[in-house]
Amino acid sequence: MNRLEPKIIQGGMGVGVSSWRLARAVSQLGQLGVVSGTALDSVWARRLQLGDVGGHFRRAIKFFPFPEIAERVFDKYFSVSDKAHVHAFKRPPMLTASPSKHLKELLIVSNFVEVFLAKEKHRGRVGINYLEKIQMATLPSLYGAMLAGVDYVLMGAGIPREIPGVLDKLSQHQDATLKLHVDGAAKDDNYQVTFSPKEISGRDYASLPRPKFLAIVSSSALALTLAKKAVGKVNGFVVEGASAGGHNAPPRGSVQLNERGEPVYGPKDNPDLSVFRELGLPFWLAGSFASREAFQHALRAGASGVQIGTAFALCDESGLSEELKKDLLFKSKQKKVDVFTDPAASPTGFPFKVARMDGTLSEQEIYNARPRNCDVGYLRRPYKKESGKIGYRCPAEPVEDYVNKGGILKETENRKCLCNALLANIGLGQHQKDNYQEKPLVTIGDDVHAVLEFMKPDRISYTAEDIVRALLG
Repeated sequence: MNRLEPKIIQGGMGVGVSSWRLARAVSQLGQLGVVSGTALDSVWARRLQLGDVGGHFRRAIKFFPFPEIAERVFDKYFSVSDKAHVHAFKRPPMLTASPSKHLKELLIVSNFVEVFLAKEKHRGRVGINYLEKIQMATLPSLYGAMLAGVDYVLMGAGIPREIPGVLDKLSQHQDATLKLHVDGAAKDDNYQVTFSPKEISGRDYASLPRPKFLAIVSSSALALTLAKKAVGKVNGFVVEGASAGGHNAPPRGSVQLNERGEPVYGPKDNPDLSVFRELGLPFWLAGSFASREAFQHALRAGASGVQIGTAFALCDESGLSEELKKDLLFKSKQKKVDVFTDPAASPTGFPFKVARMDGTLSEQEIYNARPRNCDVGYLRRPYKKESGKIGYRCPAEPVEDYVNKGGILKETENRKCLCNALLANIGLGQHQKDNYQEKPLVTIGDDVHAVLEFMKPDRISYTAEDIVRALLG
């Protein structure tokens, strides 16, 4: 039986901010709860080293279809001690075009666990959000989420043309491939990442439900391309404006900066909603829609509803650390949160929205004090070596290393290690050598002060239910 599309999509934010707890709460309210699929292998490896507080991982893997794989992952990372608060977390292997069997198993199991917990003991729908730019984790991650019965897959930060077809193949446990973007590759080069479900399962299984695919786009032109040329069916779009948190698409045309050093967006950056209406596919508007009035405006424009990020990022159920959350909420009440669209922070080269906060990498002196290193590596970009083999580099790694790999010196200026910072945002920051503790960097949307609508005058907190009820009335 077909159900109506959800009116509210909870954004898939950061690393672990859109946690299974948040997605579960939103889904139980009849809307689309979404977990972030980014870096789940590191998230669960670190949670296991902290003792699997609450026993959630152990509860979920009882339902994983390949018990021996889940047991291997558990045995490798689980610790009953509190040592990770004092010593460094054990790191999973970094992503490559040909990841080890262990890393593939960890990606599958961690994505399964996150989706399973979000869907546990209710019939609501759950989605998972991925970044197209993190290609080397995509295939096993999708398979793990699908094993848990994920209902929607959302993907942005690139052109996810091949993903709908990948979902078709993985639902039948068939081998899947993705063309790998490699810097310096020639036109006739054919770099790919591949994944074979049978390598994991060892035999045929019944087909899996194929989740709906929603592409996150910022322009009608990209939506038209995906609707017409994607491999497989695109089921809808999230249309994300420049005020949304996290990575933003660069402005169209030549980039101009305002007096604060932020990219300037203009009328050309506003998507043509008539194109989306003509496509006949459901679409949701994102970026400063966390109010009853904005929600109604989206519906009048023909949208199926809205995607809300910032408001959910600061609610009780989100995975953002309580200290950071309370600080932002307190400053929101005073209307003193400064959100800066940083054109240089992200190693991806995309503008990245950052809340300027004491003690975080948003402060220049805190950034300057951090020893540059690249030990997590999700945003490393593959590049073609002279030998034709693939190497990996990141503008946020040590400058000399990046330049020695053929990178351009200017690209390293003010680049921040988002991998480590976003893990620190959820209380899983690495304890590095020389007694350095990784610092957070909080991404948030321009409409952060809109959260005042959900807080009672005598409180500095609110729930996911408060948001949903305020928008739906």
